[in-house]
Order: sequence, then structure tokens, then C-alpha cells
Amino acid sequence: MAWILFGTFLTLILLRVPISIAIGTATLLTFLTSEFSHALQIIPQQMLEGVNKASLTAVPFFIMAGNLMNAAGVTERIFNFANAVVGHMKAGLAQVNILSSMIFAGISGAAVADCAGLGAIEIKAMRERGYKPDFAAAITVASSVVGPLIPPSIGLVLYAFLAQQSVERMFLAGLIPGVLVGLSLMIYVRVVAQFREFPTQPRAPLCEVTGTAKHGILALIAPAIILGSIMFGFVTATEAGVLACLYCIAIGIWYRELTVRSFFEALSDTAMMTAVIMIIISFSIAMGWLLAIDQTPQKLADVVFSLTENKAVFLGLLLLFIIMVGCVVEGVPAMLILVPTLLPLIDAYGIDRVHFGIIVQLGLLIGIATPPMGIGLYIVSEVGRVRFEQVTLAILPMLVPLFVVLLLLTYVPQTVTFLPDLFLGP
Repeated sequence: MAWILFGTFLTLILLRVPISIAIGTATLLTFLTSEFSHALQIIPQQMLEGVNKASLTAVPFFIMAGNLMNAAGVTERIFNFANAVVGHMKAGLAQVNILSSMIFAGISGAAVADCAGLGAIEIKAMRERGYKPDFAAAITVASSVVGPLIPPSIGLVLYAFLAQQSVERMFLAGLIPGVLVGLSLMIYVRVVAQFREFPTQPRAPLCEVTGTAKHGILALIAPAIILGSIMFGFVTATEAGVLACLYCIAIGIWYRELTVRSFFEALSDTAMMTAVIMIIISFSIAMGWLLAIDQTPQKLADVVFSLTENKAVFLGLLLLFIIMVGCVVEGVPAMLILVPTLLPLIDAYGIDRVHFGIIVQLGLLIGIATPPMGIGLYIVSEVGRVRFEQVTLAILPMLVPLFVVLLLLTYVPQTVTFLPDLFLGP
């Protein structure tokens, strides 16, 4: 049963069939060839039951917050502040690109929103200052990986739902890894700047730094408000999503950039993105039911245990597997397929579920910047008007610091579990 399911799914993916249709078709075909072919009503039952969860209501709110930030002109203010702070460094605008993504990550929690929102501003600015278009586009994709790690994060909300962990714990677990990813990319750019000629700009005077901070202060404190309200228990993750939307609307009105038209465009984009994600989730739940009936997780555990009982070796094999999947399947559907299948195996090896969540999140995130299916590459190629092949070649060396951080997080679990244990207890 599992071979039919995954074989059909991967074949459709390679044929560039949309993820939602690929999952649904693979699930339906497997049902029709199984002993449950007479009971197709199980599919809609599982789909409806799967999405009828209160924890999933946080997803559309964080998607909407990111869209509202773009509509309210917040992304440009974040970019201007980051430029005033680190723009004078070697390869300064590349550093600005990374820092802007880290700040924006505390609001939107979506790599796609980062690529599409900040990406247009960043690539345009870097090209105007003399940076090569392929480098500008590549660093934009690489830095967007930070988005779904630094809370709030749509991916971590979904993982918490799948792994039955608290969203608050997952958000705290993602904070240090997100900062490490950003710092690793900054170090990479600094090293590369020693060997390549990049445009430079003068250090911004203190008045300009304070001016851009004052001009965008409401945008800059948004992450602190959202994260602080969650960490100190004032709101749940879903309520934090609502708070983020209300805050984005308020500052959009204050800045006088959020129009009625842009507001309804943000609502429309949010509805479309949420619908696609929920369809994928619902089909994935039905797929997971099939795998559970077929006892695929238990069979997989037996195979892996026959290869090795060493935890360190297993983690290495797990990383290779996750990265391979991430190169072919986009993050959210990949997580929905992998997590229910791998959780019994993770528990058998005694790996903390929160730790595993961050590993799988970053491993799959690297996939958005990895050919051939990396969706981030396609977005910046379109936004920056750069050939896909050029972006692909430019991104390859930037994957090195991302892999280094992934290895660090995998084999030093305290980098992930320290903050959750500190604030919420072990």
C-alpha cells in the first residue's frame, strides 16, 4: 500500500502536478486499490476531522499578518532601518538583506512572504548599488530560511499540531536556531567579501540611524510584542496571530499606507493561501490514516533498527533523508507526510520531539533554496528578473553555512531545548 501511495505521489510531483492535487490523487488511488475501496466515505471523514482542530486557526492569522505587513509598507521601513545599522559593512546590503529577514521573521513567519515582500525591495536596491543580480537573488533566498524558524512560524504551528506539542514550546525552540542561521549567513558574506569586490557605502550618521528607527519604531517592536505576549502567557498562539493582524492594521492606518484596496487584496491572498494549506493538510490526514492502517511507521522502524541502533548514526541518516525530501517536496506538505510517519521512530531512539521538530523544519527549509524544486528560487527569479539557472549556481555556496547550522542543531540538542526548558520547564 505504501509503495503505491508514495510512488504515485512522487511521480506526480516530478510531473510538476500541484502538491494538493498530487497528495489527493495518490491517496484516492491507494484507497481504490486497497481493501477499503468499498468505503470511500472514509476519505472525506478523515479530511474533515483532520482540519477541525482549534490549533490550526493560528495558521490563517499569521499568513494574514505577513500580507498586511507588505500592504502597510512595513517591509520598506524594516529595510531602511537595517540599512542604516549595518549598511556600511563590507557587502553591506547583503548584510542588510539578512538582518531585514531576521526582523521580518518575527512578524510573518513565512519564507515565501519574505521572498515576495522583502525580496522585491532588497534585490532592487542591491542591483542599483552595483551588486550582481544573481548574488542579490541568491542571498535573498538564503536569508528567507530564517523566516519559518524565528517565531511566530506557520511551519512550527503545524508541527506542534502533528506532534502534539505546545505551540509556545516550539516557538521558543525556534528562536536560537533562527538567530544562528542569520549569524552564519552574515559570517559567510563577511568572509566572501574578503575575496570579492562588493560595492560599499559610507557609515550612516547616528541621526540617520535614530531617524529610521523612529520612522519605523512601530514596525520594529511588532516582533517583541507578539513574542513577549506568548512567552509570558498573556495570549495563546492563535490569539497572538489575531493580535499580530490587529497590530498590522493599526500601524498600516497610522502610517497611512493601508488602503481599502490593499486591505482586501491582503484578505484575498490570505484566503487563497489558507485554502491551499488546509486542502493539503486534509489530504495528508487521510494519507496518514492509510499509512497507519498499513503499519508503515512500524515497518520503517524495523528496517532502520536493522541498519543501526546508534542514535548519532541514525540522526545523520535522518538528515540526509529530510534534505533529499526537501529538495523535491515543499516544506508544509513534506512535513505533513514525514512527521506522522517518523514520530514512532523518533520516540524509539529517545529523541526529544521538540528537538526533532526544529531539525525537520530547518532541513525542509533548506529545500526552498535547493534545486530543482526550491520554490524560493522560482520566486526571486521572477521578482528579481534573474534567470533561474544563474540563481541556482549562486545559491550553492550559500547552502554551506545552512548545513553547518543544521549539523550543530542536530548533534547539540541544547541549542534547541534551552529556551523552552528555561521558560516552560523541562
